Amino acid sequence: MEFKIMLVEDDASIAKLLSSHIEKYGYKTITVNDFDRILDIFARENPHLVLLDINLPKYDGFYWCRKIRQVSTVPVIFISARDGEMEQVMGIESGADDYITKPFYYDVVIAKIKSQLRRCYGAYAPGVSEERKIELDGLVLYPERPELHFNGNSTVLTKKEAVLAEVLMRMSPRAASRDVLMEKLWDDRTFIDENTLNVNVARLRKKLQEIGIDDAIETVRGHGYRLNASWRNKS
Repeated sequence: MEFKIMLVEDDASIAKLLSSHIEKYGYKTITVNDFDRILDIFARENPHLVLLDINLPKYDGFYWCRKIRQVSTVPVIFISARDGEMEQVMGIESGADDYITKPFYYDVVIAKIKSQLRRCYGAYAPGVSEERKIELDGLVLYPERPELHFNGNSTVLTKKEAVLAEVLMRMSPRAASRDVLMEKLWDDRTFIDENTLNVNVARLRKKLQEIGIDDAIETVRGHGYRLNASWRNKS
C-alpha cells in the first residue's frame, strides 16, 4: 500500500527538502502550492496523512485543520516555528494529532508519520467494515466512527479522544495512570509534553458535557484520571 502524505508548507525550500526526505521512505507526497484551495486539494487527493504548517497565506493552519476535521478524521501533524505552549494547545484544540516545532530533525518527522500511519492503517488497525462497540451503563462508544452516544444524544470524537474514552471506559471504575494513557495515545512519548494529555482530557470532558454528562472525568492527583461514577444513574 502506497501512503499519500499531503504537505502544506509555504516555504518552498523547506517543502522541497521535506518532500524529498519523506519520499525516500516510499511515501508519495502531495505538495500544496495553492493555499486558497487546501480543502479542495485534500478532497481530491484523499491523503492518508497531512503535514500542516501554521503560518500560511490568508488563513492559518488552525483554520485549515478545523476545516479538514469537518470532513475527515485523517491524521494531521502540525509543523511550525511557533514553539509556545499556547500554540501547541491551539493545535491540539483545532483537531491535530501531533505537533512538531521547527527547526526539526527529519528522523523525528518520519518517526511521527510512521507512528500515525501504523495507528490508523497498520496491520492491527480496525477495519472500516467493523462496528466495534463499547458500552458502560448507558454510555456507548463506537471507536471506529468515532462517536459517543448517551441517552439519545451523540457527539463525534477525534481519534485521540476515542482512544482516551476507550481506555477510561475499559478501566472504570479504576483510574488510568498518566503513563498508561500517554502510552496508548502516542507510540513515542519522547517528544510529547504532558500538557498535551491534559488538553485531550479537557476536550473529552467537553464532548461528554455535550451529550449530557457533566464532571464525567475525575482527576486523581498524582496518578491520572478515571470516569466519575456519579453520572451512571442518569442513563
